[in-house]
Amino acid sequence: MSDELALNDGEFEPAAAPVEPAAPATADKWRTRARAVWKEIAGIFWLILAVLGFHSFIAKPFYIPSESMLPGLEVGDQLVVAKYAYGWSFISPTLPNPAAMWRDLVEHKPQESWGVQLPFIRGRLFGRLPERGDVVIVTPPGRNTDYIKRVIGLPGDRIEVRNGVVLINNVPVKRGPVHYVDLPDYGGVALTGQEYGTTCDIPGGLQGPPNKHFCRLPLVRETLPNGRSFETVDLSRDTPGSEPNYYEGDNYGPITVPANHVFLMGDNRERSADSRIALDQGGLGGPVPWEYIGGRAEFITFSKNGSATWNPLTWWGSLRGGRAGTSLHPARDK
Repeated sequence: MSDELALNDGEFEPAAAPVEPAAPATADKWRTRARAVWKEIAGIFWLILAVLGFHSFIAKPFYIPSESMLPGLEVGDQLVVAKYAYGWSFISPTLPNPAAMWRDLVEHKPQESWGVQLPFIRGRLFGRLPERGDVVIVTPPGRNTDYIKRVIGLPGDRIEVRNGVVLINNVPVKRGPVHYVDLPDYGGVALTGQEYGTTCDIPGGLQGPPNKHFCRLPLVRETLPNGRSFETVDLSRDTPGSEPNYYEGDNYGPITVPANHVFLMGDNRERSADSRIALDQGGLGGPVPWEYIGGRAEFITFSKNGSATWNPLTWWGSLRGGRAGTSLHPARDK
């Protein structure tokens, strides 16, 4: 019995160890990695395409660099611009220009724009004209940079400016009394190409202690024929009780706005390069073809007063309070 058991025991062999799967070949590893890299690149490409499409056809941010739309828009305001508001034209697409970015950021050669502008194409897709009083983004003909102005005249309107008063179809725009308003947390910037500095370079303009400046501005509320009203800066009344001091653009026209054109003006009337100012002087050169309108300004997202530095601790203190969410659609008088 024991012999039999011994014999049987001898017949058993230990179970074979499990076989590990063979490691992928080096070529397979590289192909797997390459597919992963290309998948990431494709994901980034489609993300960039989606962002550019959104910027081109839906909405885009816009930064206020100048004082031409004071008091409603201040330097440092960040806006949302609706690109679909008037349909789309050749000016609508957002097309980045890597060469311009390189020259600006690396070679420190300032560029007019980081984008590529398409050749002029007449007309708009699903186009409609702006309404009087709309705040719009516009590209001056022959330029590749955006301005922000207000629509004053529409096709067929007869526009004239007489001693600072706008006349539409021979009727003066309704104006309220001159009143003086303190603009808090003022962050003025020099107006390039002009013989003056900032809007607040007027008698008694800049007030308050250093770093806490406010600007005392003479304002007039205007009401357009459609009942939309807004504040404008009237620097011809820069000194209370004195005689008006008229500026370039305070007398203009009369002209008739052609078909499919709009007449644009800045709310800071004496410091705005708009339809009253020639193209070679930095203005819009008269009524602007509607194809050059890039969109309608909707609301302010946030505002910075320009005091921030690279130190993150200064960022919060540079934000202007009370401006986020401000609508840029003018009030309509009842």
